[in-house]
Parts: sequence; C-alpha cells; structure tokens
Amino acid sequence: MRIGLFGGTFNPIHRCHLAIAAQARDRLRLDRIVFIPSGDPPHKPSESLAPSRHRLEMVRRAAATDPSFEVSEVELRRVTKSYSIETVHTLRGAYGPEAELFFIIGLDAFLAFPSWKRAPELLRSCHFVVVPRTGTAFLSLSDMPLLPAIAPASLKALDDRHQDRLDVPLPGGTMLTLLGLPPCDASASDIRTRLRKRLSLSNLLPASVESYIIQFGLYQEETNRTGV
Repeated sequence: MRIGLFGGTFNPIHRCHLAIAAQARDRLRLDRIVFIPSGDPPHKPSESLAPSRHRLEMVRRAAATDPSFEVSEVELRRVTKSYSIETVHTLRGAYGPEAELFFIIGLDAFLAFPSWKRAPELLRSCHFVVVPRTGTAFLSLSDMPLLPAIAPASLKALDDRHQDRLDVPLPGGTMLTLLGLPPCDASASDIRTRLRKRLSLSNLLPASVESYIIQFGLYQEETNRTGV
C-alpha cells in the first residue's frame, strides 16, 4: 500500500485541499489519501479556529466524495500537543511495516521543518511530498538544513513551471518529492473572511461543507465569541 498522509487544520477544508490530494494521489500512484485534522490548541484556542469536532465533520463530508479518501482522528484523540513524528509512528503501526507513507505538506510549512521535533528521524520514517504555496519558492530549499544539496537550477525550473516534479533521495532510503502543481486560488483565510462579510464563496467549498458551515454559523463573529 502507498498511503498519502495529508494533515492540517482544514479550517475549513476547501476545493484546493481536495485538488492537492487528488493530484498527489494520481502523480505518485497512491492507493489512498488520509486526511488528518489537527486537534484543538492545548492552551487558549485561536478565535479563527473552529472547534475540532466541526473541522472533523467538514473533512468527513468532503472526503466522502472520493473512495480513495479517508479521515484519521489520530491527532484529535491526543490530549497533549501533537507532533508529526508521533502521528507517523502511530499510523505506521496501524498500516504495518510494508506500507509506504507519503507525508504531503505545503512548501511554506516545510521550510520550518528543521525546527520540528525529531526532524532527522521523521525524514527517515516516511517519504515527503512538498507542494507549492503562494508566496513561497522552491528555490528556498537550496540551502535548507537536513536536506542533501539540491541544484538551484532544478528548483528554479519548478518555480518557473518548466519542470513539474523533482525527486531527491534522502538518507535512509526515503524520498523527497517536489511537485509543481497548478496554482489554486482558494485559501482558508480568504474563505473565513468571505463568510464574516457575507460575500459569495464562488464554489470555493464542497457543497456539503458550505451547507454545514451555514447550519452551524461557523466563522461568524458571534461564533468566535461563543465557541459554538
């Protein structure tokens, strides 16, 4: 089994999340994509972050559109701060040692990877799939700690869309795959702003997610105050 692990707050999940999952699945010949919503912050919650039970249900509704999509509650079940190395080890135990795990992550988040808990061990534990994010460039990885040297020309080719994939072998037998995906114009922060201002969502969300948000009044100012 080749399994993609796609974590995030999904606050809310939107069509670009689903597009990334589907494209990564197809390009890397993955058998399934597992969406992993993050839990509630261990201290004071962010006013813009919907409670985990709502984010989980929205992800479940969105994932129901594709039989290759699954949802894991592994991070929601933790009562303490969740770390990616623990999530990967837990899922490794669930799927077995023969499963190949592919950790899908946006480039902006991956740039902070050297500061993650037990980062070198995590690089040896699974493959990494890095997808572009607006405002960041693959060229930023040319001197990133923990990674082998990557030719700047190859990274620039990804940024300029002259190349759509770069595979970088990592120590321990895992792989770093940089995917040059087409740009997507949806963002969770923009969607939350649109909801607060009662603006059109322009098909940014799956219909089932949009109806759920409306049903529970999520991302409205009164919701943030009451924590519904």
